[in-house]
Amino acid sequence: MKDKKSPLLKPTTMAFTPLRFRGVPRRSRVLVYIVLIIFLISLLPKGHFGGIGKTLLFFLVSPEFAGPYNGNSQKVDILRYVDPLIGTTNGGHVFPGASLPYGMAKAVADTLSPAENAAGFVSDDNPVLGFSHMHDSGTGGQPSLGNFPIFVHPGCPDDDFKKCLYTVYDRPVYRVPDSVYASPGYFSINLTNSVRAEMTVTQHAALYRFSFLNVNQSTVTLYNNQSIKIGDVPYSPLILVDLIDLMNSRQMGGIQVYPETGRVIGQGKYSPSFGSGTYQAFFCADFKGAQIRKTGTFMGTSNVTEGVNKLDSAGGFYIPSGSAGAWIQFEPPPKENTPIMARVGLSFMSIDQACNNAENEMSDWGFERIESDARKQWREKLEVIQIDGTDAPEEYLTTFWSGLYRTLLSPQNYTSENPLWNSSEPYFDSFYCIWDSFRAQHPLLNILDPQTQTSMVRALLDIYLHEGHLPDCRMSFCKGFTQGGSNADVVITDTYLKLPPSLHSQINWTLAYSAVLTDAEVEPPSWGIAGRGNLHAWHILGYIPYDDVSKNGTGPQSRSISRGFEYAYNDYTIWVLGQRLSRGNDDDNPSVYLSRSTNWRNFWNPNQKDLYREEPSGPVLNTSFVGFPQPRSSTGQFDKYQSTRSCSPVHDMHSCYFDTGLETYEGSPWLYSFFVPHQMSTLVSLMDGPEGFVDRLTYFHESGIAYMGNEQSFLTVFQFHYASRPGLSSYWAHQYIPSLFNTSLNGIPGNDDCAMGAFSAFAMMGFFPVAGQDVYLLTPPFFKEIKIRATENPKKWVIIRVRNFDPEGKRIYIQSAELNGKKYTKNWITHEIFLKGGTLEYIVGEQESKTWGVGQQDLPPSYEPPEEENEEDELDEIGSW
Repeated sequence: MKDKKSPLLKPTTMAFTPLRFRGVPRRSRVLVYIVLIIFLISLLPKGHFGGIGKTLLFFLVSPEFAGPYNGNSQKVDILRYVDPLIGTTNGGHVFPGASLPYGMAKAVADTLSPAENAAGFVSDDNPVLGFSHMHDSGTGGQPSLGNFPIFVHPGCPDDDFKKCLYTVYDRPVYRVPDSVYASPGYFSINLTNSVRAEMTVTQHAALYRFSFLNVNQSTVTLYNNQSIKIGDVPYSPLILVDLIDLMNSRQMGGIQVYPETGRVIGQGKYSPSFGSGTYQAFFCADFKGAQIRKTGTFMGTSNVTEGVNKLDSAGGFYIPSGSAGAWIQFEPPPKENTPIMARVGLSFMSIDQACNNAENEMSDWGFERIESDARKQWREKLEVIQIDGTDAPEEYLTTFWSGLYRTLLSPQNYTSENPLWNSSEPYFDSFYCIWDSFRAQHPLLNILDPQTQTSMVRALLDIYLHEGHLPDCRMSFCKGFTQGGSNADVVITDTYLKLPPSLHSQINWTLAYSAVLTDAEVEPPSWGIAGRGNLHAWHILGYIPYDDVSKNGTGPQSRSISRGFEYAYNDYTIWVLGQRLSRGNDDDNPSVYLSRSTNWRNFWNPNQKDLYREEPSGPVLNTSFVGFPQPRSSTGQFDKYQSTRSCSPVHDMHSCYFDTGLETYEGSPWLYSFFVPHQMSTLVSLMDGPEGFVDRLTYFHESGIAYMGNEQSFLTVFQFHYASRPGLSSYWAHQYIPSLFNTSLNGIPGNDDCAMGAFSAFAMMGFFPVAGQDVYLLTPPFFKEIKIRATENPKKWVIIRVRNFDPEGKRIYIQSAELNGKKYTKNWITHEIFLKGGTLEYIVGEQESKTWGVGQQDLPPSYEPPEEENEEDELDEIGSW
């Protein structure tokens, strides 16, 4: 579910920012650091250096001066501008915890935040359920993963282990206000039961450091409103591991604790959050820092036992759904404030592999080393882009780098962890969902990280090879629900058009072409989880009737308009790929797909008015805009009306999710009327020419019909380019940033889907992709200069520069441009500059230019089919296209 956000909520859970002395010379900085270190050490309690103090000193002395630059050429660490907490409230569902780029292990505190904790943690006032080690980021719907959470008690009332709280329903405890701190590869939080939790990760394992603060002074307020003075609870930490997941979907499982070593191992079978099927997950947890006192297991609230160290069906135990697991109680750590460490290895293959993952990746238990490695990996991914932030608001820098960071959280690299088949190919999971990500995230990866994008495409093709269809959505090795078209087709074509030669050869393009043809020609038995439905009608009639009775496959008999518009563009990208692969003479005949790409016209009712009511019981009004997509029957009639505004913020906002009975998905006919990226000149003509098109698109954004929380709206911000008004694209980009995309906790307008950040990153760099085409629409960047490492030759750079940059943001319209020193008047550019490098420079002004980018020869390309003799007759004739 995607909920509209107020853009003005300010952060309330910010913690300290690591000290940086950007304006001080390096030698002087070193002296300052030494003095600070000595001073801090003098303030630390005896024995405390291994905990909080050590972490603080690590932040101070870490060599993190690489990346973006300012006007004085001072290096500034990229990561200081990354705030993982952006989007962790009001429907953003962003994962803010410790993760590597595309990392499988994702550790964070899970909160009791109904309908909000899809990624585990939410920046609200709800209590903490525990700390779990795998999550997805930015998804809608139900919570995902969150398997095998750890929970920590500083001790049990009356020193009786049975009086500790074990289940997810009983144990939640509140966080200390303003104690949350998140940065790439690190997350920490203080709880009111005196526990301070810090966490970091490698690719397949999570490392926790639990400290116990003021154990003789604090009072804990439990979720059930009971208050216990910690001083009345003997200090003897108890740590439990629960087999539950965030969605409480466990169907089976088992767990064992070894009392001699404290190792806890376990497994469970779970359901995906937005798909069908089940998956198995395994863990292996070790502990360090205190002597083991007692061990045992628990099932539910009352069945807590000591000495029974194994629960599984083989041992005669029936483990009910909900909370069940194992616990370890420790002696007080030997030194005051000494933390207890927990190392959790993870696997989807076996317990042995989970243990091996932890032992191989964290053999030294080195928290600072692991965190430093994580930060290094994030820096290496992000430093392919450099920003001259001179005079730019720091909020812009944080919005940009945080968005870029979120783009790299998923899909997740599960290579070597695929239990479904043996393959030497990469395996990526958590494609949540390609319907969202094809529009901005994957095009951004083709620039930012083409090597990983190559691996993702290879993974998609391997899924096709073993399962018969490309996924539209996929998570936890399960088939996800298909939201619209077969948009992996767009991802594959976009990647083909943009990869450098060295990576291009790593993909089997013959297999890729076979995969997209299968999407276009073969209807699977269940097209709600893969492929396309209603293909017989699509091929014969040229549209999807709302009353189609085809029995070739089953799936939701709805969304005919949105699926049809997407199928049309999917077919266009298939044609492009076929042409590039020189398949023009094959029996497959790519010209068929070019013809089908015009089928969107068969949904267009040229007489449909924009009807609406200002009040539910008020009179029916209409604007001057006529012509919208509408449902069409199998006999060719527009005899079923859907409001042009349904599924928009102004009318029935939440009526068009996966289970909708309407004919559009997560958007209105108004919105889908603009999704014709390959035939924009035809669309402009249908909307009464350039002036009428601009009026209609402007009204779409001004009226509240547009909802930027869904990815289909992204391209509409920049489509003014096709009507010779590129300045208006820049205007609306500056309206949405920073009003909806900003640095507040709810600083994105909808579920992130690892795509919201891609939108803001593209917009702020000054170009936006038309996914599936070699086209980027140009607007001025939000910074003085952008540098992007060229993908074909990493020694070269793409430089986008504003010569007369305006830090106040008033000059936002391009007046003139030069590409590599030569006058450039087109309002779009191809991918070649990102392959080979080059320099694009602008002069900007406070008013729209009447000359730059407005000529017919300056507009982006648009495919135009041959003119029909009688267009009105053709529109009425079934199958004419």
